[in-house]
Amino acid sequence: MKLLLTFLLDNVKKHTLIICEKPNVAKHITNALNGKSQIVNIQGVNVYYVNTSGKEYIICSSVGHLYSISDPGQKREFYPVLDLEWYPINQINKNKRYIHKYIKIIKNFSTHAENFVNACDYDLEGETIGYNIIKYCCNKDPKEYFRAKFSTLTSEDLNKALSSTSKGLTVKLAEAGRTRHIIDFIWGVNISRALSNAYKLTGGYKTISMGRVQGPTLSYIIEQEIKINSFITAPFWNISAKLIKNKSIFIANFSGGTINQKSEATRIKKECKMKYGKVVNLNKTITHQLPPNPFNISDLQKEAYRYFKYSPSKTLNIAEKLYLKALISYPRTSSQKLPNSINCNKILNNLKKINKYSFFIQEILKNSLTPKEGDKHDSAHPAIYPTGEIQINNLEYQEEKLYDLIVRRFLATFGKPEIKEKISAIIKINNQNFKAFGEITINKGWTDYYNLYKYSEKNNLPNLKEGESIEILKINSSEKFTKSPSRLNQNILLEKMEKEGIGTKSTRADIITTLYTREYIQNENIKATEIGFAVYESMKHYSPEITSNQMTKKIENYLEQIESGKINSYDVIEKTVDHLLKSLESLKLAEEHIGYKIKSANINSLVKKITLGKCPICKLGQLRIIRSIKTKKRFVGCTNYKNGCKTSAPLPQKGDLNLTSKICDHCGWPIIYVKLKNRYNWKLCVNIDCPSKKK
Repeated sequence: MKLLLTFLLDNVKKHTLIICEKPNVAKHITNALNGKSQIVNIQGVNVYYVNTSGKEYIICSSVGHLYSISDPGQKREFYPVLDLEWYPINQINKNKRYIHKYIKIIKNFSTHAENFVNACDYDLEGETIGYNIIKYCCNKDPKEYFRAKFSTLTSEDLNKALSSTSKGLTVKLAEAGRTRHIIDFIWGVNISRALSNAYKLTGGYKTISMGRVQGPTLSYIIEQEIKINSFITAPFWNISAKLIKNKSIFIANFSGGTINQKSEATRIKKECKMKYGKVVNLNKTITHQLPPNPFNISDLQKEAYRYFKYSPSKTLNIAEKLYLKALISYPRTSSQKLPNSINCNKILNNLKKINKYSFFIQEILKNSLTPKEGDKHDSAHPAIYPTGEIQINNLEYQEEKLYDLIVRRFLATFGKPEIKEKISAIIKINNQNFKAFGEITINKGWTDYYNLYKYSEKNNLPNLKEGESIEILKINSSEKFTKSPSRLNQNILLEKMEKEGIGTKSTRADIITTLYTREYIQNENIKATEIGFAVYESMKHYSPEITSNQMTKKIENYLEQIESGKINSYDVIEKTVDHLLKSLESLKLAEEHIGYKIKSANINSLVKKITLGKCPICKLGQLRIIRSIKTKKRFVGCTNYKNGCKTSAPLPQKGDLNLTSKICDHCGWPIIYVKLKNRYNWKLCVNIDCPSKKK
């Protein structure tokens, strides 16, 4: 191996150095070049040499970003930080020391390189990664490198990309990407240091982060939480009729408006105690539901959350794995277009070899292949589509589910409209009108391919005719209450961020994950925590621009103009700094108040995390999770122990404990859930003497 490495360094003098973003891509490119190839492993990093038709290539890979923005100063409590530099990530993050060997390897092979090709992902981040490697690692002018653009890792697409590289055309894209990193760092590091320092004044330490996209995203959640907390519920009454015709039972609901008084509901119910009602109006309409648009990353994240409950970041991670296995196109796209260049006919004929899609594809191929497309366009990549590669036997379970969703969505875009007959009937009972709805599917169309991921249809009605009498089985009256606004889930929040134009298709999922990590939000149906409220209220009061989406949207617009060459990065950074300094000045004046506000919220949050509920024995104290100073073991104890309450119970020493508000039906003690690695939640009553355990 050493001999091969020495040979490559000493004898390969006029090679083209291809720089990839990930190791898997380097392997795919080597196979696509289809020449005499050799592989050398240097400190665990694979480097590929290919000689094809007399041309020599060295293919090296990165592992994402090798360089990042940082503050050259060493004092973490100091701000504002405005003097920034690009550093190798291993110099910034001690946990990423391995980055050094990637930089060293690329630097060695760049010495005698004749040409450089950036083969990183073709987007803002990929362009930034390649630009920085060539500028800082290879010490070359990035304007002189070549750009390979591809949307899939199939050999055909990679060959096409490598044979049609362009020089210097994507430098503006890199400038926009680098500017985004600088702006995000400037906002993030300074606001976060201001908040962390404010907390430090209280005598404690906690990392508190806030950035230009985190702020508006948190504000959406808080504003929804405020609506929920301020909502006043009100009673109303619902009246429905249970009807039957030809042994077919269906429900019709009172359609005379909202009933707000119980006496009114009682009166109507009494009036409707009849044996029969009469169909006074019947309306039938035929509807055509067009096929869905092909997936972009946001649509894929929404559907994966809807059907599999995958978080947006999890969906993106799985999609990237499928992309690196050459099974789908590049997932970080906002496009809803499937251009002719992707050769849908060839893809469908390949997918036809997979049994579960074979029948559907045979039907699709009988018609002209014109996919349904949406309005959104991405200049870098088309919509997400399966490549037609069929080596899917080794997919993990979650990869297989997401791949199936992507394939079926792709097939659905070629389907015919779904045709339905929608029926509404008004049934008069005495002098009151009741309305029933139903629908019949006449032609499944595209839903036949997408049936696993389609909403279920409404109940069908029996064959009704105007003027006929319908037997009444029962009239029901029930008290209901107006519902407060729903909490956001990750799906709705992602949609809100996209609609408001904050973040990017690549970063939105990470922003949501960060809010969970910082403990500003919790639960699947997102609830703002006390810490989240404290941070938001501090920002809203002393620096409202941080929580507003206006400033963030303005910066996104600036970045687009940098990419198109209309403005330069220096002007954008200067404007950003002006806004930032005003915000920091306000925070500095109120830092003590902010610190104590966040600390108080943090203490309350920590207490809630360990409090299970009222002690079932003394009825005065609270049961809490306590860790023994001597044994370090955790157990349940009562806060009223100083007054003589000896209530205690052991706890499992392994696994995460999830507290609930549930009480055991057998003994009245709290119920908790224990989450062990790679196992389901274990429901546990903490009372060791619970009667249910004796059974």
